[in-house]
Amino acid sequence: MPSLDDLPLRNRPSGLPVPPAHMALLRDRRPLKRWRYLGLYGEELMLCAANVRVGVLPQAFWATWDRKQLREKTVFRPGGVVLADSRARFGGAELALTPDGDAMEVTSRHGDSYIWTRKQPVRATGTVDGRAVELRGLLDDSAGYHARRTNWRWCAGVGETPAGNALAFNIVVGVHDAPVGSERTLWIDGVAQELPPARFDEDLSTVTFDDNSVLTFAEEARRARADDFKLFASDYVQPFGAFSGTLPGGTIVARGWGVMEAHAVRW
Repeated sequence: MPSLDDLPLRNRPSGLPVPPAHMALLRDRRPLKRWRYLGLYGEELMLCAANVRVGVLPQAFWATWDRKQLREKTVFRPGGVVLADSRARFGGAELALTPDGDAMEVTSRHGDSYIWTRKQPVRATGTVDGRAVELRGLLDDSAGYHARRTNWRWCAGVGETPAGNALAFNIVVGVHDAPVGSERTLWIDGVAQELPPARFDEDLSTVTFDDNSVLTFAEEARRARADDFKLFASDYVQPFGAFSGTLPGGTIVARGWGVMEAHAVRW
């Protein structure tokens, strides 16, 4: 049987069941949590959508921010959001998805068990409320047997360098955040490289890396929700906004858009 002591493993099979393989609903006395999250970001429009399942409890949500109005909806039933590998449908959005860079996946130890994630840069074309759009972003598939209390800070976004190179990034503290073999990733023109450890300011205004690079975030619209179902509770904020600053390796973010998140959960 694979040993949890061998984790984390980035872009290498762990021998542990991860999607698309079947995962048991209970392992190491922990219920299975899994979700697919799509975030798409641009200068005029940003949006996100997700399907989540904690044990047998389903949840779906979507949100759009057009730099003027924030629209969002959350439902506790299946079917409210469609997120397939090549298409998405939710809240007035009808989108085709295509890969836009190297996929990255990580399996990590968490508490007494393990968790897994896969991040795929994507390009989306289609319509939102009848308006033609073309956006870039990330498709996040995650699953595992997280510790009873889990807290993370996370951000994801896209942008470009002063020379016009396409950027995408995914940064986290709290899950998959080992010094090496983490999910922290920068994509430059679709090519993935792991980022060093980072620290998030309490107000989610900056991310500072171990090499003293600083990514700055200007919040524009804030999503927030708190639910307490006794056995399961979730409290999060996830603002949309604009990024600027410098990423490790001297990569300057001339223009960037995306989300920050702080999430505390008991599950």
